[in-house]
Amino acid sequence: MGLGGLLDALWQVEFLRMVVLAAVVFTFLAVGGPLFLVLAERKISAWIQARVGPKHVGPHGILQTVADTVKLLQKESIVPHRADVVLFTAAPVLVAVAALLDWIVIPFAPGVIVRDLNVGILYFAAVSSLTVIGILTGGWASNNKYSLLGGLRSAAQMVSYELPLGFSLLVVATLTGTLSTVRIVEAQPYPAHFYPSVIVAAVVFLIAATAEANRIPFDLPEAEAELVAGYFSEYTPMRFALFQLGEYGALLASSALFTTLFLGGWKGPFALPGVGPVVDGMVWFLLKTYAVVFFLMWVRWTYPRSRIDQLLNVSWKILLPVSMANLLVAGVLVVLG
Repeated sequence: MGLGGLLDALWQVEFLRMVVLAAVVFTFLAVGGPLFLVLAERKISAWIQARVGPKHVGPHGILQTVADTVKLLQKESIVPHRADVVLFTAAPVLVAVAALLDWIVIPFAPGVIVRDLNVGILYFAAVSSLTVIGILTGGWASNNKYSLLGGLRSAAQMVSYELPLGFSLLVVATLTGTLSTVRIVEAQPYPAHFYPSVIVAAVVFLIAATAEANRIPFDLPEAEAELVAGYFSEYTPMRFALFQLGEYGALLASSALFTTLFLGGWKGPFALPGVGPVVDGMVWFLLKTYAVVFFLMWVRWTYPRSRIDQLLNVSWKILLPVSMANLLVAGVLVVLG
């Protein structure tokens, strides 16, 4: 076999590995994402607010999400009069795909990653920004002034919070000396050394990620308590479900990235007995990720929604200056060794 044949065979093996890992990751997202997280959020919100929650469909209500999916599949799909049909249809697909593409650079365990890019966190930031395009497109294509306003509010919110989020990512990249998510995990000591810059970056990241995922207290683009549901007011069954898939996918992806950057990724306090390093890493990674998800759900069902001026003031007047100063401090620490 010549050099060309060898390279071709290696490319085919790598392509097959990426396809298999992508299928596994996307299956995990379909099951462990909306199907599980919607039920978990209902149960957690009921526990926090002393309510009953779902309990009738299946044992302890565990089939409630399945029943909701069947209901959505049976409903009629409606396109508003004079709506842009192509963009109206493409918008929820773009939001859902953007949430799925985030996971390409998330390492679940040693060697378990769809693609280890040398600019992994920059890729994550760029792909997650596609969500705002889908939301804005959906609001504009609906031929509804309220949907358009919801989309515009989303654009203003996400652009505002992408800046402090990006500076938080740069702090981690500066301290570890790499943009690869795998190398960032490998560079982190475990238990982590609690540098002040890392703690500040983690807090800013959590707040900005909550706003990016349109979660309370930063869910103004949706604002389901108003007379209309924001940018997806005109969307019916499965198109609406795709928007929800994007929201919960972004929530899970942000939690996974937080685990990767600040919690040691797949590293655990001790090795689990009787399992290999891959299973051990995946167990610890998922435990940390869902712990972050639980915390964000707790925040959602504890605090009220903020006003648009409060939301923007937090970003531009507090988080952005703090994140920029934090990046400067991290740079000085690296220069001083």
